[in-house]
Amino acid sequence: MISQPSRHCAVELQALPSRIGQVRRIVSAQLRYWHLDPLIDRAALGVTELLTNVHLHARPDKQCTVKIELLLDTLTVSVRDHDPRLPEIREAGPGATCGRGLAMVAAMAENWGVRPDGDAGKVVWFTLPAKAPVVASALRSPYEISGEASLRQTVDAVGVDVGIDALRPEHAPARSAVAG
Repeated sequence: MISQPSRHCAVELQALPSRIGQVRRIVSAQLRYWHLDPLIDRAALGVTELLTNVHLHARPDKQCTVKIELLLDTLTVSVRDHDPRLPEIREAGPGATCGRGLAMVAAMAENWGVRPDGDAGKVVWFTLPAKAPVVASALRSPYEISGEASLRQTVDAVGVDVGIDALRPEHAPARSAVAG
């Protein structure tokens, strides 16, 4: 029996340095909304490392999708890109600033992995243990709550595509927001 339904958020973007910071802030805001504040630092670090890898290594383009999903007591963060080459953990020497991203993700995550995605592309993911309280505000879309409208306006202004399917009552229609 499932004691808590899933919640998820997806953001589509070009993995450019300016966008990475914006997505990190979106992920942090979503985790605050889900009352998962203790996971914000690790999730933000992990998504930064995965997006930086897309920026530095992905071919033919830098288009990617970041997804965060809370299912039962596990938060999964994933990044899908169009490059079919699978990443490897590299051991970086002392003082090295390159090649340590996946090692950092592996060290701070409960689990991580990579899987091919269709004919072209891959998904790199990591999980964090989560104990999320179910609160009444979690039954509404995050954009229906006071204060979240400004996040929606910020997301719209910077041109990042966001899709959210938060917990909601059974009678409420599914909501999806896409920046135009």
